[in-house]
Amino acid sequence: NLVILDRIDNPAAIAELKAINPKVTVTFYPYDVTVPLAETTKLLKTIFAQLKTVDVLINGAGILDDHQIERTIAVNFTGLVNTTTAILDFWDKRKGGPGGVICNIGSVTGFNAIYQVPVYSASKAAVVSFTQSIA
Repeated sequence: NLVILDRIDNPAAIAELKAINPKVTVTFYPYDVTVPLAETTKLLKTIFAQLKTVDVLINGAGILDDHQIERTIAVNFTGLVNTTTAILDFWDKRKGGPGGVICNIGSVTGFNAIYQVPVYSASKAAVVSFTQSIA
């Protein structure tokens, strides 16, 4: 199973993924990482009810637009934190969950900021720090 959560529905891309390996079920759900934690949790309940288990979460949403400060932080950091926090409730082994693997997509600017994009750099540094903290 491959579940794709994205703001943009791209049926051609979904069809291309399905054609790569017809044995894999590819499902799309509309999702904006900037929604509140409760909405993310609601969507994950739907997904877990259908699939029963999810093994890997790849947090790959990101934008580079320092003119949109709040949106850059919301997409690059807050959305990643909310999605991670929401799935941890389903995976928590202390509550009988199966566990899982989280892959947070960062940037070299999270380690070495560049002056041209300070907001983007800071949001990616936050991703690095958050990921190290939950590891």
